[in-house]
This record gives sequence, C-alpha cells and structure tokens, in this order.
Amino acid sequence: MADTTTTASAAAASPANASTDAPPFQLGKPRFQQTSFYGRLRHFLDIIDPRTLFVTERRLREAVQLLEDYKHGTLRPGVTNEQLWGAQKIKQAILHPDTNEKIFMPFRMSGYIPFGTPIVVGLLLPNQTLASTVFWQWLNQSHNACVNYANRNATKPSPASKFIQGYLGAVISAVSIAVGLNVLVQKANKFTPATRLLVQRFVPFPAVGPAGDSTDTCGPAYAHPGASPDRHVHAGEIETSQLEPEIARATSSRTVVYNKGL
Repeated sequence: MADTTTTASAAAASPANASTDAPPFQLGKPRFQQTSFYGRLRHFLDIIDPRTLFVTERRLREAVQLLEDYKHGTLRPGVTNEQLWGAQKIKQAILHPDTNEKIFMPFRMSGYIPFGTPIVVGLLLPNQTLASTVFWQWLNQSHNACVNYANRNATKPSPASKFIQGYLGAVISAVSIAVGLNVLVQKANKFTPATRLLVQRFVPFPAVGPAGDSTDTCGPAYAHPGASPDRHVHAGEIETSQLEPEIARATSSRTVVYNKGL
C-alpha cells in the first residue's frame, strides 16, 4: 500500500517538473547522489544551509504537511519535485527525526557555522590570559556537546550520567591541554617572541582534537540499525559483517548506521 501511495504522489508531482532540474523526489533520501564527492559536498552544504534558521512556524507546518500528503498519496496536482525537496530540507533542518520536536536554533546543524564561528575566532585570539583560554575552551566544548545531544539518536534512551561524563571529560581534556601547552610555550626560552606567538596560535588545535572524542559520548555514538544514514550529518553506514562479533550479535539488521562525530 505504501508503494502505491508513493507512486501516486510521484505521479501527481511529475507534470510540473518538466521545466526544472530537480531530480525525482524520494522521501527520506538525499537529494544529491552520494556516490561522488561533488554530490556529497552539495548534500552537506544543503544540511548546513543557515537560511533554514529563518524559516517561519507557518512555513514549517506547510513543509511538514506537504510531506505528509506525499506520504499518504494525497498530494495536490501541480506540486513540483523542487517544492518537495525544499519541504524535506526544512523539516530535516528544524525537527529532530526521532522526537519530531524542534531543535534549539544554536544547536541545529544549519546553525553550526553562524553560532560556532565566533567561538572559533575566540579560540584563536592572540595573547590570551589563563582565564580567556579556559573560557573559550569551555564554551567550545559546551557548544559541541549541546549540538551532539540535540542531534542524538533518541530511539534508544541513554542515562544522563553518560552525557555528563562525556561533557566533563571533554572540558577537562581541552582545558588541560590548552593551558599546559601555553605554559610550555611561555617557558620555552629558545623561542623568539614572534615564534612564541605563532606557536600559541596553534595551541587550540591539539586541545580540541582529543576532547572531540569525549563529546561524541553526548551524541549518537552507537550503531543504530534500520535508520537512514542521512539522519545525522556525520552518519555512516556499515554492514554488520564488518563489525566486531559482540556488536554484530546485538542486531539482526544487515547494516547499521553510526555517528562519525563532529
């Protein structure tokens, strides 16, 4: 029955699509081909498109209703593939795929650049004090943890202690590495002032790297059978035959979806 309604919806949308370059709409599937680098690039650029941050509540409801009409085969005549792809883009950018609740704007994938860029600038500020180093590292890890949690796989509840442990581990790791490296650089007598300043500019990079592994525990770091690999920006798909035996035995699915981290 589902195939019949989907076919009917596709047929209803097809007459108005002859003049557009949009591919035939597929519910829950990426718009761009994932077999090429360019297709994957366009796919991720679509996901992080900050324009979806300005979508109104009314436009969101219209997008959700349009997809529901397509799903149930009640799509009105004249709807184009472009409109359907646009509706899916809006829904996936704003609503969590498991809870169907709105994701807080700063923690959406489309908000990662506008809200994350000021933090990156703060991390790279020259001549930082101990307090400013701790502040920017804490803010960066807090933002990463919130993004991971807001976009988590919510089909399998995890204890709050797991998220707290990952968050604290990330903050402590990042702050310790950043402060420690800054102290070492300042004590390096062989460095000229110019060299010392240059090296200090690169301190944030090794600090945020190991901490990223800790913040992954705040998000969908476990394999999720039966899900679409497009549900999260950094999701991947792997056959269970390639997993460790103890993980493969935990599911009967042929493939699982996992989070690659942020």
